Amino acid sequence: MRVSSSRRIFVGDVHGHYDALMRLLETIAPGAEDQVYFVGDLIDRGPKSAQVIQFVREHGYGCVMGNHEHMLLEAFPESKVSQHLLQIWLQSGGYTTIASYATPELLMENLQWLQSLPTHLDLGDIWLVHAGVHPHLPLDAQTVQQFCWIREEFHGTPEPYFSDKLIITGHTITFTLPGVPAGAVAKGRGWLNIDTGAYHPKSGWLTAVDMTQEQVYQVNVFQNTVRSMPLAEAAVEIEPGQMYLRRQLIQTL
Repeated sequence: MRVSSSRRIFVGDVHGHYDALMRLLETIAPGAEDQVYFVGDLIDRGPKSAQVIQFVREHGYGCVMGNHEHMLLEAFPESKVSQHLLQIWLQSGGYTTIASYATPELLMENLQWLQSLPTHLDLGDIWLVHAGVHPHLPLDAQTVQQFCWIREEFHGTPEPYFSDKLIITGHTITFTLPGVPAGAVAKGRGWLNIDTGAYHPKSGWLTAVDMTQEQVYQVNVFQNTVRSMPLAEAAVEIEPGQMYLRRQLIQTL
């Protein structure tokens, strides 16, 4: 029996940084048999959100909905406009997304594709979701609010949510977690976070992880530099107690 040589590659929050994404994928060089997945937040803040969406669509890559896609969809319910929610989205980075579209019609066309994005993908031993899951709720009781928006409740869980699956997420920039330097990926009890803050001036790293070969690839948006390293070297482990102390500190500020 032939052993498959295909790889599973997961890309962190792109946030409109199309040029960095192109260089990242050029470095990884995925083949026809390789599987490429995105953790959501393709859009906003960076200059070429329209190009990122078009690229992911044309290649048929797997992608889950991020909170920025969710905000955009809420701003245009049933192809109409919610002025209040539109302002929330625009102030969260949506202005650059609007500017990346040549015509409003193309944006409306992409809205239909964004509406089709799942909130999560079950890939067997890997469960892909943008933000995480609520550790105390069954899956069928969770909504887009948990899948696209949750943060500390998920990262602070003392036990893995799944006994047989690793949850891969983006959403929370890793350097905002305790003890994680800019550019490092973060891992906890049953999860791996690969959002290293491509748009953020403190980091600038766009990250992809080849889970088959356990290799991390990164491009820096601001410095235009490329690097790669084993996942074991790139990942910083978060203990649940660290998240509890972080919450206590925030509550006292």
